[in-house]
Amino acid sequence: MKKKIALLAGGDSSEWKIAMEGAAQIERCLDPDKYDVYPILLRHGSWTYELPDGTTTQLDRNDFSLTVGGEKIRLEYALIVIHGTPGEDGRLQGYLDMMGIPYSSCGFVSSVITFDKSACKRAVAGTGIPLAREILVGRHRALDPRKVVAELGLPLFVKPNASGSSFGVTKVKTEEELLPAVEAAFAESDHVLLEEFIEGREISCGVMIAGGREYVFPITELVCETEFFDYKAKYEGLSREITPAPLDEAVVRKVNAMTLSAYKALNCRGVVRIDFIVKGDEPYMIEVNTIPGMSAHSIVPQQARCMGMSLGELYDLIIEDTSKANA
Repeated sequence: MKKKIALLAGGDSSEWKIAMEGAAQIERCLDPDKYDVYPILLRHGSWTYELPDGTTTQLDRNDFSLTVGGEKIRLEYALIVIHGTPGEDGRLQGYLDMMGIPYSSCGFVSSVITFDKSACKRAVAGTGIPLAREILVGRHRALDPRKVVAELGLPLFVKPNASGSSFGVTKVKTEEELLPAVEAAFAESDHVLLEEFIEGREISCGVMIAGGREYVFPITELVCETEFFDYKAKYEGLSREITPAPLDEAVVRKVNAMTLSAYKALNCRGVVRIDFIVKGDEPYMIEVNTIPGMSAHSIVPQQARCMGMSLGELYDLIIEDTSKANA
């Protein structure tokens, strides 16, 4: 009996179209002999399935089903490909938990923690992983640029604290740029993270535990034409991604160990990508992506290919493992 999978894509973040590209690639790679796949677009409260004739119907969230041609189809599993809310911040996971539907990502608590950049850093701080110094700012907190610069130095990064996209991130080089950058970040999140700039090499490492086996993927180095790995670098070809990264073996071992340690400390599930800056031979963890990009140009698919695993094989492992974990 084939598993009936809801491929949940889109979302409400600024990168919803990128998520749709990733979902389309995943749909192409899933084995049609194993799965019946129903792509569902989540967008501003609507959960839409497009039928082969071009008409659409809404997923019934009362029982996680679709009605197609007068037949009710109960979907058995959710494969989540959403960057940002509601797929990466725990909201969708909470609903699926209540409905008893297994899903491909981290659980509710892990998703809430990892989506909040500051909380995520606090959660892994006890592991000994080096982290950038930070100041967390709420909307009603008065901010003195001179004090911020005295504490964190220049340049520094301003980021939305809870956002699944690259929008609202600014590399600030002067005191005068700080407050406008904070306002831009508030457009994406209710809290803003001010973080010290660490000069070094940008790298990323995929990781997964499935079937009792630990998979630490080959590391990718991100060589950007832009100031940092922003939207243009990610999606408009303004970066080179080198897999495996040309790093000293000692640094590779450190990054691999930190990646696995963070995954376990955060109680992650499914495939996760963790980003670092390597300063000299010291890796600093930057953030955790619990639903990493899966489009043709994304990092994790590159890493999987480098280790001899197709995207279809990767998702076979994820679906089998998380179906048991959520059972």
